[in-house]
Amino acid sequence: MSGILEGKRVLISGVLLESSIAFHAAKQAQEQGAEIILTAFPRPTLTERIAKKLPKPTKVIELDVTNSEHLARVADVVGEELGGLDGVVHSIGFAPPDALGGNFLNTPFESVATAMHVSAFSLKSLTMACLPLMQNGGSVVGLTFDASFAWPQYDWMGPAKAALEATSRYLARDLGKQNIRCNLVSAGPLGSMAAKSIPGFSELASVWDNRSPLEWDLNDPEPAGKAIVALLSDWFPKTTGEIVHVDGGLHAIGA
Repeated sequence: MSGILEGKRVLISGVLLESSIAFHAAKQAQEQGAEIILTAFPRPTLTERIAKKLPKPTKVIELDVTNSEHLARVADVVGEELGGLDGVVHSIGFAPPDALGGNFLNTPFESVATAMHVSAFSLKSLTMACLPLMQNGGSVVGLTFDASFAWPQYDWMGPAKAALEATSRYLARDLGKQNIRCNLVSAGPLGSMAAKSIPGFSELASVWDNRSPLEWDLNDPEPAGKAIVALLSDWFPKTTGEIVHVDGGLHAIGA
């Protein structure tokens, strides 16, 4: 029996550690039949080391999504390796330390601009860099952390994720005519590299222990990875501009 991504070619960003959601998306994508290529920044060697734990060997290319020269060569490098693309996974986010951890009112615009550029605008940048390779349509999937709420310690990553969510909707609007879908997975808190960079992360995570209808495991990125793979597949052919919550159901619970 073939997998749901059989014959698909997918670019995946954000594989930093084995605990990364992107790593589990890459692993499951390969298990479901996809050919993949990984992007990494600022340390491709780290991603290359983690990539060896995937079921099949895969190429890693350096890509800084804020660097126009890097973006300009994506289509050539990936095209040479895979011939084209059917899917793109955006698992990229960053905010300077002074934009997190309770400093919301004092964060300078330069730090806010960096958070917005890397975490939100890059969804458009990466998608457009890959667009020439998606001649037959495809699926773009990004990762968010529910921007409907103001979370403890999350500060300017909250508005950055809100911008990411809006960017995804506008991409869905403008790329639909090319049969390209753009959706997001809103994952609950996980003990990933991104999460550990947030001061007071444990305070944020404890909310899930008390309010999530389904038991939530901070150390299990696999459910979020599976959702990404499902959205990359042909099983969601008419779904775009959507945010799929993989958070144990907490988003639906008021108190």
